[in-house]
Amino acid sequence: MTNSKIDDGVSFFQKENYEKALSAFNDALPDDELNQNLINNIALCEMKLGQFEKAEKNFLKAISIDESTPQSYLNLAEMYFSQNEMLKAIELLQRASSLIPDNVAILHYLARVYIEDKRYEEGIDALNIILDISPENVDAYWDLGMIYFDLGDYELSSRNFENVLEKVQNNPIIYYQAALSYEMQNNIDKAISNHLKAITVNDKFPLSYKRLGMLYMTRNDVEDAIEYFQDYLNFDISEEEKLIIQKNIDNLKKIHS
Repeated sequence: MTNSKIDDGVSFFQKENYEKALSAFNDALPDDELNQNLINNIALCEMKLGQFEKAEKNFLKAISIDESTPQSYLNLAEMYFSQNEMLKAIELLQRASSLIPDNVAILHYLARVYIEDKRYEEGIDALNIILDISPENVDAYWDLGMIYFDLGDYELSSRNFENVLEKVQNNPIIYYQAALSYEMQNNIDKAISNHLKAITVNDKFPLSYKRLGMLYMTRNDVEDAIEYFQDYLNFDISEEEKLIIQKNIDNLKKIHS
């Protein structure tokens, strides 16, 4: 009987009918009061319904049943994060990481909360711990690349993006971000190379067409600059942007004539 009620609750939850899901889960509770997953699911429904105090109470109850299970920590941290309660999220995840030290998901969430709270050094430390545990973790390298870019350390930024690209070659955004970090180091050749790889992966990726036009223009490669600017004009961009790009093309044509 209880399993049927829980199954009903899961079905309603998947359909985003959180009120019926909550009702089904609560109906199952008297027969299974120490079921951590069930209590976690009740808290999730309450969170989705905006019943944050009840959700917090039940997430903490689920944690108290088994402190070594990560999911309720992550869910409660997500709730705190969504309410901009960064200190509560950090304290909870610090506690979780001390109890479950090798859990990458908890460390990664902690790192991202640190970053959002502008505690960059602590975020970097957490990401490096992840890489000690899981050296192939591309998400950690990506986040480090973005942090260092925001901090203005473009060499470390590009180094981390290159670590991502060793493992992921089919994402134009990664090539684009790597290219931007090389642009900021005035390494035009590597910037161009990465933008070209971005549009090789996805020839409908407009940002790299624009940057290629700008980079070739900087390098006085007039024909290439015109080509990529003209390609960029074929995308759905604002009229104001089109005027700026067309002006660049017209000026380049004057130089080339």
